[in-house]
Amino acid sequence: MMRILIADDHAIVRRGLKQLILEEYPSAQLAGAKDTEELMSKLMEEPWDIVICDLNMPGRSGLDALHQIRLSYPSLPVLIMSMYPEDQYALRVLKAGASGYLGKDNIHEDIIKAIHTVLLGKKFITPSVAEKLAQAFGSKNQELNLHEKLSDREFDVFKLLAGGKAVSDIAEQLSLSVTTVSTYRARVLEKMNMKSNADLTRYALNNSLI
Repeated sequence: MMRILIADDHAIVRRGLKQLILEEYPSAQLAGAKDTEELMSKLMEEPWDIVICDLNMPGRSGLDALHQIRLSYPSLPVLIMSMYPEDQYALRVLKAGASGYLGKDNIHEDIIKAIHTVLLGKKFITPSVAEKLAQAFGSKNQELNLHEKLSDREFDVFKLLAGGKAVSDIAEQLSLSVTTVSTYRARVLEKMNMKSNADLTRYALNNSLI
């Protein structure tokens, strides 16, 4: 019996995915988690075959959850889903160890194909992501977008700053000290050659990152 854990802060999304999956795998055992903390707790309680995780959840992000899963359960397939364009996020999550990236706009079409693919031990990659991967690795001299220079933790901090979060709020959300978050903010601004949070917000909006 296949066991799938779905992490998303919206109950209607979890319910919709369960319905789609049960149509193809009626005997599958499915469970949900509303945030990263509940996801990690359920992973520790019993074994799972696949995790489907939203990129943006309250508290720690799906990217943060992915890093934790890779450390504790390196062979567990993780599919990351998001409302944001795959050309901005897919490469980052694949490099971080995800088994695939699912855009929520097309998830009803891709979810079963993705599950089939990862159960075979392969990565689920759409044609557009495959093209972007080829471009990214085909030219060593290709210029990176500014946000692609950030580490995954810096990227999480960048998105929160761009979304209007205060340093103290980010520290609480990511379970970091205010000093540590301030250090990340300084690194983000330096790497992206920007001077203020307003600059980060403008960049994020222009590049469909928030």
